[in-house]
Amino acid sequence: MDASTPFHSFDLLATLVAVVGPNTDVTFANAALEDAMGISRRAIVGSSLSDVFTEPSLLQKALGGARENAFAVLRYDAFLKRATGEPMPVHVIITWTEPVESIIVEMVPLEQQTRQDREERLAEQAQTNKELIRNLAHEIKNPLGGIRGAAQLLEMEMESTELTEYTQVIIREADRLQSLVDRLLAPHRRPHLVTDVNIHEVCERVRSLILAEFPKGLRVIRDYDISIPEFRGDHEQLIQTVLNIAHNACQALAERIAAGDANLTFRTRVLRQITFGKQRYRLALELHVIDNGPGVPDSIKDRIFYPLVSGREGGSGLGLTLAQTFVQQHHGLIEVDSVPGRTDFKILIPLP
Repeated sequence: MDASTPFHSFDLLATLVAVVGPNTDVTFANAALEDAMGISRRAIVGSSLSDVFTEPSLLQKALGGARENAFAVLRYDAFLKRATGEPMPVHVIITWTEPVESIIVEMVPLEQQTRQDREERLAEQAQTNKELIRNLAHEIKNPLGGIRGAAQLLEMEMESTELTEYTQVIIREADRLQSLVDRLLAPHRRPHLVTDVNIHEVCERVRSLILAEFPKGLRVIRDYDISIPEFRGDHEQLIQTVLNIAHNACQALAERIAAGDANLTFRTRVLRQITFGKQRYRLALELHVIDNGPGVPDSIKDRIFYPLVSGREGGSGLGLTLAQTFVQQHHGLIEVDSVPGRTDFKILIPLP
């Protein structure tokens, strides 16, 4: 690409962009459009943009209206033809640019729009969780110290051993709640310690910990892409993230472990030209933790990353919340896809 073109910055966008000249011929196509169409940029430039739409007349009318200044911006939905043969639904945005007398046609894949909306909801949810945790933890922590101290003073005044059993219950429960509060606040207190991280060392560490706890009935499968480069990150946070997910999976696999046919898979891949969190990355790590358990209960699927939400009795509901927090501190994203017999937690982290 000629860096002197005024449109070269469009290559940084995740959306598909074509610049159309005085007729319907393409004068510039960005990298995202090249990737989506499955044909080279050279083949796109000079061709008629309307040829790539299943209904070319809609685009031709829109371009005509733009040239006549009938509107500033026009939006409509359409389908793009692709080399794979399957049309791609897109939201088309047409804008006239005065200085260079060209028309910018931006095409946002509807599936990408849906994904972006979901990512925005996850980000908002995580921020809400963070504020809720901080406020709730501080509100609980302050009276807890007073309750515990009062119970200790009361115990010192008591002569009856039977009555001190009750004060001990108060002290133990106060300590338990204090421990819960500390765990809630831990990821926000601990500094982010950045070092060079090999994701497979992280997976192997978690694998050894899981097999030590579940030595029988569980098969841990490694499906690694050894070409994945090291990246800068917090080694301990990533171990804790993968361990929390894997440990939750093993607890869900209890019946299969007892039957001897439980599977837990660590799969790593490199993704190229991937968009998440409204940003496009040249390379990203894709780490899957997959189990063949019963799946995430429907009742909590939409709330699985909320604090204190657990799918099992006695669970603290903090493991996945902490995992989400740690991944986001690496500018990454964590998602889950679950059906009975297969649950897949996917972690995406940008690579250098």
